[in-house]
Formats: sequence, C-alpha cells, structure tokens
Amino acid sequence: MRKPILFLLVLCLPLFGHAQVDFLLKPDRVFDGKTMHENWVVTVSGNKIMYAGPARSINAKETVNLKGMTLMPGMIEGHSHILLHPYNETSWNDQVLKESFAERSARAVNHLRASLMAGITTMRDLGSEGAGYTDVGMKQAVNKGVIPGPRLLVAGKAIVATGSYGPKGFHEGVQVPLGAETADGFDELIRVTRDQIGHGADFIKVYADYRWGPNGTAEATFTVAELKTIIEMAESSGRYVVAHAASPEGMRRAIEAGVETIEHGDGGTPELFALMAEKGIGFCPTLAAGDAISQYGGWKKGLDPEPTRISNKRKSFKMALDAGVKIVFGGDVGVFTHGENARELEMMVDYGMTPESTLQSATSLNAEMFHLERLGQIKEGFLADIIAVEGNPIDNISNLKKVNMVMKNGVIYKGN
Repeated sequence: MRKPILFLLVLCLPLFGHAQVDFLLKPDRVFDGKTMHENWVVTVSGNKIMYAGPARSINAKETVNLKGMTLMPGMIEGHSHILLHPYNETSWNDQVLKESFAERSARAVNHLRASLMAGITTMRDLGSEGAGYTDVGMKQAVNKGVIPGPRLLVAGKAIVATGSYGPKGFHEGVQVPLGAETADGFDELIRVTRDQIGHGADFIKVYADYRWGPNGTAEATFTVAELKTIIEMAESSGRYVVAHAASPEGMRRAIEAGVETIEHGDGGTPELFALMAEKGIGFCPTLAAGDAISQYGGWKKGLDPEPTRISNKRKSFKMALDAGVKIVFGGDVGVFTHGENARELEMMVDYGMTPESTLQSATSLNAEMFHLERLGQIKEGFLADIIAVEGNPIDNISNLKKVNMVMKNGVIYKGN
C-alpha cells in the first residue's frame, strides 16, 4: 500500500507547495502601510493577500506588471460627505432644502465612483446632511454590488443641539428640514442615539459646538455629561463617537467625555492637543475644506496673502504634530470635488507632516483608528484593497493623484 500512497502524495505536492494564485502584482516598490520596500511583489487569491515580500518565482493566473509604480493599500478617507457636492456649485442651504433625496442619491453614485477611481477603497461618511439615512442605503447598495464604490462607514443623521444647526434665517412660523437630528437632555439623547444605531449608523457623530455664539462664533452645545451619555449608548452597542469641534471649549468637553476623533479642531491649543495625544484621540483637521471655502469666498490661492482662517489652521496643525497627536486623513470631501481626495494629503505635507507619516495616516493609522481589521496594510491574510500610483509618493506626495490601478476586495476596478 505504501507505493500508491506515496504516488498520491507526489501528485498533491503542487496543491500544497505551489498553488496557483489569482494575481501576481509586480511594482517597483511596495508601501505596506508602515514602510516602503523596494523589489517586493504581492500575490492575491480571492479577496485576500497571500504574499507580500521580496520578489520570487510565483505561479499566478495573471501577472500585472506595474513598472515605475508604487503599490500600497487602498486609501481610507476619514471625513467625507457623499451626499454633498461643492458649495460653489450649489450652496449647502440649497442642497439641504431644494435637492430631493433621489437627486442626492444619484449624485452620490457618481461621488462614490470618483473616490474609488482616485484610490479610496474605504470611506467614513460623517453625516447625511439632511438626507435622512440615505447614506445607509448607499452603503447597502455598494455592499450588494449594485454600484461601485469604497467600503462605507456611515454616521446617519448626526446629532445636534436644538437651535444650533441650519439651515437658518427663517421667521418663527417657518419650519425647514435640518442638516442633522436634534436632541436635548439625557432621555432624548439616549433615544436618538439608539434610534440612529437601529437605522444602521456605524458610529455616532455629534456636534460638540457650532456657530451659534454672538456674531456667529463657534460655541459649545452639549455638556460633558450629555456627551458622555451619547458615548455610553454608542459603546454599549460596540460603536464609537466622533465630535465636530472647532472651539476650545467644545474640544475640551468632547475630549473629557471620551470621543475617539475630533473633527476640524480649529481652536485647538497646545494643552488640548497634549490631552488628545495622552488619551489616544485622533485629530481629523480637514485642511482641504477650509482651503476650498476660502477660495469660494474670493481668496486667490498662490496670489493673495493667506487668509486668517488658513494661517490659523497651519498653526493648529503644527500644534497637533508637535504634541504627537494621531493625525487622521480626512478632507471633508463633498465641500470640494469628490475624487480630489488627495488634496488633503498634499496639504498635510505642505503644513509640516512627513510624506511617510501622511501615507501611514491614509492607510494603517486610519484602519487602526476606525477599528478596521485586516485593512490598511499589505500583509498576508489582509483583504486585497490595493492601489498602484505612479512614481514614489514619498518623493512627491502629489503622485497619489496618479492612480493607475485600483483593486478592492480582490477585484480590479481600474487598470489591467
């Protein structure tokens, strides 16, 4: 009996030792989410990365030659609004008040495709801005393969304090749809948080402050106790809370309450950023949004002196870097054109972040911050969300705009 058994084992050796993979990807270099490597190759079978390491002989159904390119994990956009489009096309008020959910959904299909083609394979959407739970529906459509797009993490309606959010400017007899859901007091905050979770929110977004102070200044909305109530409800369901916060007091309350990321953070101080670093709270500065809005307001970038808003943003970003805060890549895309997500990454480098740290922010760091297992790295066993860009983005971060291949979950959407 020994000879037939040995013969069968010999026949089976190719299956165990030299199994054919679906794709062999051969770039000039690989950024694995942490570090850049020269002369590496990557193999993919199904939706998983099977090998990432020094080039060697590998049997593959298809070999993809990526000469002159860098292979890296698909980028993870941390702050987007798929149901908004640039305010110089249509004002935010008119989008919320005049565009139907059907129109906004149709636009979102195009927005999702544009971001995917730009190398964004995962996207965190920070609120539907008056479109109910349309973001949840868009996520479901992507998951079912109805439309192409990045993996979506969605916040649903987001939570605001009564009287703080817009659209505004109407007399007391007129009620208009709001861009987020109002809730006040502990009982109502518990109910609304649970309701948003029940409708499919992956995390909860709260406005810890808003422009409702004297002369339109940003001032805190919820108390620390109210914010803690929202966080307790979210965490009991395995979710987390992020906070829009631009004022020092709004940031302080959100940090003390225990949110996981602060969005915008224009009024940050060295003390606040040091506290964020100590607690491991991420900072999503949305540099590109402020830059775009300033240009919509008449600033001629590159010709005019930088507005106060921009110079202050540079200062707050440097404070965060100096404090060692985890910087979350997220540009608030939707305020500016979908598919131009890399504008934020260019600005992060321009404002003082190293190119390598910027790449980490867009990949492994965001995956860690957003609790995304098996994403954000090119590593054996991780999901095959992989892109290829021309040149070396560490030498020139703008190479992230030159995306030649996009693979999501093992399927090539752009390229070969």
